Amino acid sequence: MHKYTIEDIKSSFSFSVPIQIRFSDIDGYMHVNNGVYFSYLEHARAAYLYQVCNWDIMKIGTVVANINLDFKVPIHILDQPSAYVRCIHIGNSSFVLEQVLMGAVESGETKIFAQALVTMVSVDLNTMRPVPVPLEYASKMSEKSV
Repeated sequence: MHKYTIEDIKSSFSFSVPIQIRFSDIDGYMHVNNGVYFSYLEHARAAYLYQVCNWDIMKIGTVVANINLDFKVPIHILDQPSAYVRCIHIGNSSFVLEQVLMGAVESGETKIFAQALVTMVSVDLNTMRPVPVPLEYASKMSEKSV
């Protein structure tokens, strides 16, 4: 996975959503439990597909085929993370989203908390079989990609 600076992320990701940390996200080590990161990333992917592509998931669905997640710095209750999303590859029925969790920590300094590569597959909701990524969505993701 590419090693980013904070400036790289701010300049090369055009889509982000703020993440609300819930008290229930915090584990016994007093930081966000590692499993919760997947929920944050899922929320951001859904927002990206809806807001950037206007993806109608009732016609063509998407499923996760693979996630690679690198944890960098723990997220704590008073931190203010945002999830950044962009498409870095579009294949026939799959596409790869790059996601970064980044934001201010309690001291005010900005930190990269985690980054992920997520392979998504377009599926027919009746058969749950892969189908080509609809061109209208692929073009919108391409406009916002690297």
